[in-house]
Amino acid sequence: MTTRTLISPAQLARPRGKVLYWVTFALVVVLFTLVFLGPLYWMVSGGLKTTQEVVQTPPTLVPDALHPENYSRAWEVMDLARLLFNTLYYAFGALAFQLVLDVAAAYSLSRLRPVFGKAILGMMLATLMIPATVLVVPQYLTVLDVPVFERNLLNSPWAIWLPSVTNAFNIFLLKRFFDSIPKELLDAASMDGASPMRTLRSIVLPISRPILGVVSIFAVVGVWKDFLWPMLTLPDPTKQTLNVGIYSLSTGVPENILIAALTIASVPTLLIFLLFQRNIMSGLTAGGLKG
Repeated sequence: MTTRTLISPAQLARPRGKVLYWVTFALVVVLFTLVFLGPLYWMVSGGLKTTQEVVQTPPTLVPDALHPENYSRAWEVMDLARLLFNTLYYAFGALAFQLVLDVAAAYSLSRLRPVFGKAILGMMLATLMIPATVLVVPQYLTVLDVPVFERNLLNSPWAIWLPSVTNAFNIFLLKRFFDSIPKELLDAASMDGASPMRTLRSIVLPISRPILGVVSIFAVVGVWKDFLWPMLTLPDPTKQTLNVGIYSLSTGVPENILIAALTIASVPTLLIFLLFQRNIMSGLTAGGLKG
């Protein structure tokens, strides 16, 4: 079977075709590199400049002198250690709830096949079409006075954890992966007397590590980058997340120190992506083919 491309192999074999191909390829790579890495460079270099150099017009592409002490000042002035601990606490708490409840929901829809399971999955996926900002008001009223329990969850980690538990996209990813597990493997476990819970614990979860890793990364990054919801539900300065805390403490802080703080806040998510990008791609495509 031959693969059809925009440029035929015959044209690519010619000297002019090769030059045109590589020039176009280089321009596209350079353009996309500048688009994606340009803002990151501007942020990192801005944290190394003086306040006067940051605000001057026209801006300088390269700092006149490096001031790495701006980052240590930002760590102290913005109290980033406390904000970082709060964010990690909220993120990994949300991760624990998502792994337990989303895995249970996806496994039920995939293997236990409840009545109206397809309709339930369809309604969950339909919620992905609703803009997140539309849900802010009803969610806020819910955590302000939780029905039945009549509890106010503001300034508590439950205000962050509960809305993030039922993630329709993560449930869909998990279900698609569980659907790809060979039915014969699960039937053999059932014939050996394994209950559905034992099958999930001993067979399904060990071979689902790629997709569980993807869901874990999405859960942590989702809490880490969120701003509007933590700002509404965590008004106490001692309990705020990294993004909200930097925003709250930004008044009166020099621009270069603020940029340095934003750079530090961005480092963990960038490291997560760089370290686990292969796991993310393999997990997203793991359930694409059944076998």
